[in-house]
Amino acid sequence: MSVTVEKRVDRPGDADHVEEAWELKERIRSRDGVLRQRRGFFVDAYRRSRTHLLFEDDQLVAFASVRRDGYVLFLAVAPEARDRGYGERLIAEIAENNRSVTCHARATNENALGFYRHLGFDVERRIDGYYEDGGDAYYLKLGGDSLRDRLSDFVRR
Repeated sequence: MSVTVEKRVDRPGDADHVEEAWELKERIRSRDGVLRQRRGFFVDAYRRSRTHLLFEDDQLVAFASVRRDGYVLFLAVAPEARDRGYGERLIAEIAENNRSVTCHARATNENALGFYRHLGFDVERRIDGYYEDGGDAYYLKLGGDSLRDRLSDFVRR
């Protein structure tokens, strides 16, 4: 069975897919206990960012919202769509359009930290009490131009 993957982008000021993104984020939050943003914060940040979205047969399966400076606000991949390279593809698109790519990850989120390390992100610093609930975070930065070249292969897929 062939799956059609379509790429779409909501630019700053657009919120065409914000409801679908919110629903996916909430599904992940209730399953994995991550992505705990409040709705108002999420919608406002989404509207101010560029959001790269991936759809399988018209169903949102992954998205990444990024600020103009390359800071990734949100990265989400539906549980049933993981291990298909979608997260890598989204980060690669962001890397192609930004000089640097940075993000925060919850210090206890081993899956996210492993994913970012796999792509070549370096931990720049730990921030105690970063999250609203008092959770700690790591500030991560994508390293090196050679990695950017390697990631660009994901965009071509």
